[in-house]
Amino acid sequence: MDACNALIVDDEADIRELIEMTLLPLGVTCLLAENLSEARTLLKRQPYSLCITDLRLPDGSGLELVAHIQKYYASLPVAVITAHGNVESAVEALKLGAFDFVSKPFELAVLRNMVSTALRLNRSNTERPSENRPILLGRSPAMAEVRTLIAKLARSQAPILINGESGTGKELAARLIHLSGPRVDKPFVPVNCGAIPEHLMESEFFGYKKGSFTGATQDKGGLFQAAQGGTLFLDEVAELPAHMQVKLLRAIQERAVRPVGAPIEIATDVRILSATHKNLATLVQDSIFRQDLFYRLNVIQMRMPSLREHPEDVPELAEAILNRLSQELSGTPPKLTPTALRMLRAYSFPGNIRELENILERAFTLCEGDVIQAEDLLLPTGESTSLRPPPAIVPAPESMPAETVMPVDFEPKTVPYPSTPVVSDLEGYLENLEKAAIMRALEATRYNKTAAAEKLGISFRALRYRLKKLGLD
Repeated sequence: MDACNALIVDDEADIRELIEMTLLPLGVTCLLAENLSEARTLLKRQPYSLCITDLRLPDGSGLELVAHIQKYYASLPVAVITAHGNVESAVEALKLGAFDFVSKPFELAVLRNMVSTALRLNRSNTERPSENRPILLGRSPAMAEVRTLIAKLARSQAPILINGESGTGKELAARLIHLSGPRVDKPFVPVNCGAIPEHLMESEFFGYKKGSFTGATQDKGGLFQAAQGGTLFLDEVAELPAHMQVKLLRAIQERAVRPVGAPIEIATDVRILSATHKNLATLVQDSIFRQDLFYRLNVIQMRMPSLREHPEDVPELAEAILNRLSQELSGTPPKLTPTALRMLRAYSFPGNIRELENILERAFTLCEGDVIQAEDLLLPTGESTSLRPPPAIVPAPESMPAETVMPVDFEPKTVPYPSTPVVSDLEGYLENLEKAAIMRALEATRYNKTAAAEKLGISFRALRYRLKKLGLD
């Protein structure tokens, strides 16, 4: 690690000395100040790589120093030392722009981890890998504001709550915050809190020891251990049950977790990012979500705009999606006709970007040649204000030819539907019907894909795409 300077501000000489001794092995030269006035004087004399300040100083508050540094030395990471359990002061410091905080009495390992992360901030821009880096598309003012906020939030270690409707790209934003910050070379671990069975949550988050329960044949680390040194992204955090909210709060406050069956806690160094499409404040009022956990997760709030708030970005997004789909099949990306593009821009997209992807994926398989017509877009009727949307495509029942297409206003009572049992997994049922129709066409044409596509009434590219999608290639 390159030599660097740190400004340590604390009115207790033994604390200043302890911090200095802890940072010396890291190659950090410490300059010491015992009050706010001395700190401001030392800041003028030379540049620093890091500042650590106590919140309670003889001539003022450490919060004043945080605000001063943010105003005059914005690129300088500043961490604060708080009294144990003083959550309000820690949160206030983070909101003012503090990089991170540590509570007294602090563990030396926690202090070293915090300092190491802070010192990587100024080097992260040059050390960050660029290959396969995701991109936040959109040139609208709304998306430009999001990109600016991501760059600012990447320099902090404050917990961030990302709000937004489903399909707006909350996980992408979280991943970009991670990739733009000092933890870029460490893991980014996303977890959907609503997808883990309640009885498995504790062992999934914190891990378990061998023999702690039936089936625990060996030690296993949890999500916190997997994200060590990096970022843990809690998607759909509102779905956490009450007992896990308590345990998560303790893990965040103590920066330590206790695996199931373990006698002691294990220190962790993890940044927490979370996301939800629900209103957590309302859930707190309804006593569904813990207020203290809400305050710890919602230190800084970030909102992802819905697609209908920036429809001018639809053409760029559509082009990127079609390019990705064509690359998967090594083909030529199709173009949208002006009418089709106008129809997309006029649509409200309740499912946001994820719905745009689904619509274009279907259009990609249905279009003829390399042009997507308005008729290829499967938009619900009544959503377009200036254009009449095309009829939606509904799956053909098993007794009908595979190429049969029925408009929305088709009257089902005139169709001789076969008597079938109630289907609980409609998507899987329809997928099996599609597989069966494709296999019949392939067998009838002795696996000549061109002939099979013609028999099915679809393009060769559409057939090739469906084969890949259904795992039949």
